[in-house]
Amino acid sequence: MRCINISQLNKSIKNDAMAFIKNANEDYMAKVENVAKCISETVSQKPIILLSGPSGSGKTTTAYRLSDSLAKLGVNSHIISMDNYFIPNRNIDEKNVPRDEEGNIDLESPYRVDIKLFQEQMKLLSEGKTADVPVFDFVTQDYSSYTPVTRAENEVIIVEGIHALNPEVTGDLHEVANCVYVSVRTRLKTSTGDLLHPSQVRLMRRLIRDRLFRGRSYDEIFAMYTSVQRGENLYIMPHKHRADFDIDTFIDYEASVYKSVIYDELLEAEKTKYTDLRSMTLKYLKELEPIPTVFVPKNSLIKEFIG
Repeated sequence: MRCINISQLNKSIKNDAMAFIKNANEDYMAKVENVAKCISETVSQKPIILLSGPSGSGKTTTAYRLSDSLAKLGVNSHIISMDNYFIPNRNIDEKNVPRDEEGNIDLESPYRVDIKLFQEQMKLLSEGKTADVPVFDFVTQDYSSYTPVTRAENEVIIVEGIHALNPEVTGDLHEVANCVYVSVRTRLKTSTGDLLHPSQVRLMRRLIRDRLFRGRSYDEIFAMYTSVQRGENLYIMPHKHRADFDIDTFIDYEASVYKSVIYDELLEAEKTKYTDLRSMTLKYLKELEPIPTVFVPKNSLIKEFIG
């Protein structure tokens, strides 16, 4: 587990913020390019890439960066989000999608995915045949259309989703797939020696993304934290050992950017019942030297969260 002292991070920012940002982006891309190189050598045997990681891990951006890196090596790709295989609300009942402890539909469950349809279509694509991939509309909670996808020779299908490494969902697909696990692995250390857990970095990412793009309040996002963590522990973490490749998606300057986005708002926000989570977030952000969002390059992974 990599660890960075916040004092050293602040020193690097004050010394030359732009060089620090550039180097951090290049470090992340080097990891992706290394995985792409290995995968490019097994395309004929493994035409599928299964890319998994917990919420806020940067799966979507990493899938596209992996696709770009493969293209430079002469390997084309199609990216498919497993979210498109969610069962439409009209087809959900207690028989096919379980409930959580509070009696609500367990949206973190792998059975939220239409497993039969997913496996059928992945088999077709692995064999170079055409599959009419559904497009899931989160507003209507239904399929809005279907997109025909055909994998040509020397092409790969990149499937990204939280359940992409779960054999209950993928079946025997791993036999023709390279498996990639992405998440935040780096920890930040404060002046008092406290460590910021990777899950809390991902919480910061969600606080910004869900606030800006999903219309959720900070309290609503904090309220989801327990459910999200429960889903990760039950459905994601037990399968990360199946990965052939691991990518740490922590970007060294990201928390400093998050300070410039949410610190003042969280500080001034009305009293919340999620005091511990709010205080924890503020404690780590307080020590950081802020970086304005205008300094963040367009191709940075954290643009997935800050827009």
